[in-house]
Amino acid sequence: MPGFVMDELREYVNSIYGLMDKDRIFPFTKSYINDCIRRACKATGIKRIRIHDLRHSHASYLIHLGCSPLLISERLGHEKVQTTLNTYSHLYPNKQQELVAMMESAHDKEQRKISKTA
Repeated sequence: MPGFVMDELREYVNSIYGLMDKDRIFPFTKSYINDCIRRACKATGIKRIRIHDLRHSHASYLIHLGCSPLLISERLGHEKVQTTLNTYSHLYPNKQQELVAMMESAHDKEQRKISKTA
């Protein structure tokens, strides 16, 4: 978990009065959260999302950041990296272009080095 999230969580926990070791720090049930999402989507007119959809958003964000499929697979708890690739492969097409750009950049850098020494 990123440090900034841990800091926010620590601050939140410290703000709860009388928190005991066995208490839940987030006293919300899945049905309560689903109900909140349903009402908010209805009020705003946006398409309804499920809690599970947030997992997909997180995976998409990690792909956007350039994380490897293996790391994402481990984070999501997939037994096989192939599950991650099968589910999110449609988000990788532009990654091929990024890979080519990185190779071209490395090649150009190497060519500049060579021309400086010649």
